[in-house]
Amino acid sequence: MPRFAVVLAAVAALVGGLAPAQADIVVTVDKSAQRLSVTVDGAPRYQWPVSTARMGYRTPNGSYKPQRLERKWFSRKYDWSPMPFSIFFNEGYAIHGSYEISHLGRPASHGCIRLHPNNAALLFALVKERVGDTTIVVTGDRPEPAARSRAREEDRDERLRVHRVRETAPRQQTSFGAAGSWHNSDSERQDPRGAPNFQSSFGDYRWR
Repeated sequence: MPRFAVVLAAVAALVGGLAPAQADIVVTVDKSAQRLSVTVDGAPRYQWPVSTARMGYRTPNGSYKPQRLERKWFSRKYDWSPMPFSIFFNEGYAIHGSYEISHLGRPASHGCIRLHPNNAALLFALVKERVGDTTIVVTGDRPEPAARSRAREEDRDERLRVHRVRETAPRQQTSFGAAGSWHNSDSERQDPRGAPNFQSSFGDYRWR
């Protein structure tokens, strides 16, 4: 019986050695969705919006290993722009924090992968502990300009709709403003020469 137990243990150890290792970090950047996801030991951990290369620049696709990490870095090529928590993976390309957070979720960079600084700090700390176990995968394509054009058209249509609603709204009764000008609810100035006389402490007054 003890010999059988030893055999079972040896077989389990052999099978375990042949099983694929899951102890790794995979950082996947989907340019089509402008999203970055992080998987740790096979389990999803994070998902954040990013900005990859805008028109005229490129973020290269491929599978990479981190080359170096820089907690504080400034771009010598692009006017010393701050690149906090940089994880360089292909020469000058890096995943890093960006203070232009209003652009996250759409292409905006010169080629790097921009993250919110808080998210970049989390990713930096995670990768720093396990640089050798980290893989960076960049996939997808820049979102089609047509999709961005449709978004702009929808925004323009909404502004026009709001403008038409304001134009057709009922006007309020004309009144005399505190600054001495005649106006209505649309702030359209009228010719004051047709305004009636009114009494004041200085006597009768008429617009001239």
